This record gives sequence, structure tokens and C-alpha cells, in this order.
Amino acid sequence: MPEDGKPLGGHIKVTREDWLAAALHVLIHDGVDQVKVLTLSARLGVSRSSFYWYFGNRQDLLDALLDHWQNTNTAALIAQAETPARTVTAAICNVHKCVVNTELFDTALDFAVRDWARRSDKVRRALDLSDARRLAALAEMFRRYDYPRSEAEARARVLYFMQIGYDLAQLGETPQQRLRFAPDYLQVFTGRDPDPEALEDFRAYTAQYWTLDEDGART
Repeated sequence: MPEDGKPLGGHIKVTREDWLAAALHVLIHDGVDQVKVLTLSARLGVSRSSFYWYFGNRQDLLDALLDHWQNTNTAALIAQAETPARTVTAAICNVHKCVVNTELFDTALDFAVRDWARRSDKVRRALDLSDARRLAALAEMFRRYDYPRSEAEARARVLYFMQIGYDLAQLGETPQQRLRFAPDYLQVFTGRDPDPEALEDFRAYTAQYWTLDEDGART
């Protein structure tokens, strides 16, 4: 599926990945109720019969969307939390690479699934399980740096739910504004002085994804 959402047209073969990409786009931008075979076939510029080469029915497609979300967003956050790091500052910076790099973690998809969960008990259960797995990984991350179990769990919840609320607020901050607060955020998250080297490494990482103009706005 082209990024501009226009039909593929001609005699280009539409793959399972094309159907899934189109469905993801609709899920994120229009909600799960609009993820329909007819809608997707129109976007792809193909007949509906092509859909049934890859999916038995609409529910199969919805299940594939949920699997994709688990295998990307949830898996990425857990992997980042489990990545070895010399300090807890570096460990949290690893997790926050998910905020910076949309190829690691798609925030828009996460919110689309949370909205979907309001309409589906099955998705609600999957979301609850995912949240629990993510929180467990974050708590274990803190435990590796000698935080007591109860404190590690509390700090994991602060770190995780703060980020959800931060994204939901849609503050419109520039990357420079966000990075300016990074040392203080890390102090709050950890209760320890931030590791300057890890913080500098994180700033260098963000530069690969956040290109700033003279006013500090993302371009």
C-alpha cells in the first residue's frame, strides 16, 4: 500500500502485507469500525475477492492487526526494557527510544488499540495482558539496579503511565523542549542523579530521528 493511501491500480498483485498495511492505516486514522473489506478494497483498487486469498473473513484480519500490534509495540518496549545498560539512566533512555523511533513503537497504533478496546472485550483482555507484560518488564528493569520490589513496581507504573498520559495530552512541544526536561524527568523516574554520558548518548540518538529547525521545531 503506498504511503499516500492511493490505490495501487493496474495489474499489481496485492499481497497480504498490502491488505494489512491498509487496515492498519484505517484503524489508526478512522477507527476499527471502518476496517471493512469493501473500504480496504477501494483503497487498494482491487476486488474484494483478493482479500479472501489471505483472510477467511474480517475477524481474521482484525486478529492479524492485534497480533501485529503485540509483535511490534509490546515486543519492542519489552525488548528495550531488557536491553543491558550500565546505569538505570541508560536503561530508561533505552526504553524512551520507543518514543523517538516510530519504527520501534507506533504510538498512534497503541492509541488506536486502546480505543478499540472500548468496543471489544477480547481486545480489552489483550490490552490488559499487554500492559501487564510491559509493566513487569519495566519493574524488572528497575530491579536490576537494586530497587526494592515494591519501589521497582511503583517506578515502573510512574514511568509507563506518565508516558501514556503525556502522549494523550498532545502538548505540541518541540523536541528541544522535551529534551530540556530530560535530566529532571530522569531524576524523578529514578530518584538518582542522571548519568551524563547516557543522557548525551540519548540526545545523539534523538538527532537521528528528530531534525530541528532554528526554532527547535521538528522537521
